[in-house]
Amino acid sequence: MSLSKLQGVKLPASADFHVHLRDGDMMDLVTPTIRQGGVNTVFVMPNLVPPVTTVDRALDYQRRLQAIEPNVNFLMSLYLHETITPEVIIDAKKRGIAGVKSYPAGVTTNSSSGVVDYSLFYPVFAEMERQDMVLNIHGECPSQGDVTILSAEERFLPTLIQIHEKFPKLRIILEHCTTAAAVEAVKKCGPSVAGTITAHHLSLIVDAWAGDPFCFCKPVAKTPADRDALLRAATSGNPKFFFGSDSAPHQAASKRGGDKIAAGVFTQPYTTQVVIDSFEQACENGILKEDNITPEIIEGFMSKFGRAFYGLEEEKKEFITLEKKGEKIANILQSENVDVVPFRRDQNTWSVSWSS
Repeated sequence: MSLSKLQGVKLPASADFHVHLRDGDMMDLVTPTIRQGGVNTVFVMPNLVPPVTTVDRALDYQRRLQAIEPNVNFLMSLYLHETITPEVIIDAKKRGIAGVKSYPAGVTTNSSSGVVDYSLFYPVFAEMERQDMVLNIHGECPSQGDVTILSAEERFLPTLIQIHEKFPKLRIILEHCTTAAAVEAVKKCGPSVAGTITAHHLSLIVDAWAGDPFCFCKPVAKTPADRDALLRAATSGNPKFFFGSDSAPHQAASKRGGDKIAAGVFTQPYTTQVVIDSFEQACENGILKEDNITPEIIEGFMSKFGRAFYGLEEEKKEFITLEKKGEKIANILQSENVDVVPFRRDQNTWSVSWSS
């Protein structure tokens, strides 16, 4: 079974509501690959070193990204930190910052300045609710006691529910959902709560990252049942679920070993393609039905629902065309100073071209 009916299908450009573009040489290498993945709008993560905790720094970062790729709409975020106050939120809203990203302390790349106690930020959340700003949550508990990387997301879900109950109109995104429990939690919340799903979590399970460091990310991929729940959510037509790749480039050497393997999967040049690949594989495995994978379903997940949640209006409508013509994912991307290995390197994938 294949999705041959998608051959030549024209879709609105994809929007990716969770990207890591780094800084310096890595930023220069990966930012030009955004449009290769059929994407013209990205929500940029603030976990640089040091983290982006001021509006001025976020806007400077945006200017530098736009200088590299002027044909992408970069939505900027602040890193939730003790220096973020209600006054900062008011200023951020006025100056076009799209959201505030919460990282639990120490759970992922550059998260050492993250949140320990969410109740300390209730005044900030209250102002975000008033200003109609988005709270983007990396929903995991730190590994300690009986909490492991396999249970960290599910153990965080009561905190999500608690924040939502306290601030019912606050727009919250549970980012990179990896479990069936997370999908159900998002569904049970009101319309102000949504969840993003990555490209790689639509195909990976725990065995993949246990044997391949290039499949290792935080939160980690879980069981086949969890992956299947993500696939069904992504193709359900439910506007609560939309695309956020969590594409996270690391130097190839830092993924291959050393003292610690870096957490992150790099999908940026092939985000739309890898999602379609995952849907196709799921149809072949009987997890999804080919009849249910329509252009409308893909458009909703990859573009429409996320843009609507963020309240975006496109100044210039752009389109992409899907084709299967034997394209292979690159083995490695490199410049003079940095290199990064793409997810599913050397494997066949769909092709994306820009259309008028």
